[in-house]
Amino acid sequence: MSDIPPSLPEQRANAQAATPQVPRAGRNGRGLAHELVAAFTGKLRSGAIKPGERLPTESEIMQAFGVSRGVVREALSRLGAAGLVQTLHGIGTFALEAAPQSRFQVESPSLDGFADMLDVLELRASLESDAAGLAAMRRTDEQLREMRDALEDFGRHLTTVGDTVAPDFRFHMAISQAAGNRYYGELMGQLGLAVIPRTRVSSSWLDIERRTEHLQKVNQEHQDIYAAIERRDPEAARAAMRIHLVNSRERQRKAYAADARP
Repeated sequence: MSDIPPSLPEQRANAQAATPQVPRAGRNGRGLAHELVAAFTGKLRSGAIKPGERLPTESEIMQAFGVSRGVVREALSRLGAAGLVQTLHGIGTFALEAAPQSRFQVESPSLDGFADMLDVLELRASLESDAAGLAAMRRTDEQLREMRDALEDFGRHLTTVGDTVAPDFRFHMAISQAAGNRYYGELMGQLGLAVIPRTRVSSSWLDIERRTEHLQKVNQEHQDIYAAIERRDPEAARAAMRIHLVNSRERQRKAYAADARP
């Protein structure tokens, strides 16, 4: 990307003005990193950067604030430790739901990422099916538009696995928030982007045709969930969400078994 994302229009407009406001004289890297953390924390907590949105790249932040790459990485590391953002290697850094009292988290991908991912999908099948049913009864038109926007964003990137992660999470987050019970949204925010299987188990072994086929199935299941919520059918929404997450778990299990086969 060559521009700072639309989620930060004020940073893009004032990029040149922002640089002299972070004086280098007499400041060490940690002081600059602290100022950068404070700037982004304000954006994240105010909602200027929404959960699931991608932050600017390291280079964009360096240019906007006039700091070194080391300062940017230190700041992002602190934001990650605070549970405000999550960095996915090779994909980008994404905003999480601000939850200062967060205690429950899903760890980043590990050597045991496959088993963890199946457990997370099993948990989500119970949690999100009920959230979808409540969303069908309680959603607002604005919340429905947020779901629709996420689906359209997902659909534009069906051939690129990494680019579908953020809209996938946004769609599920929007449903949790539309449930009308703040704990669904808060818990989903605390779980973060690691709930999306593609962030926890590599899909690099899939060729482009198989990637597209896989994502088209996910997209259709999302459409079924959306349609039930749109027509305010809670039982259909619960069923569609459960089918989607059970299918996701089964697809990942079969794909992993096939990939592990000699």
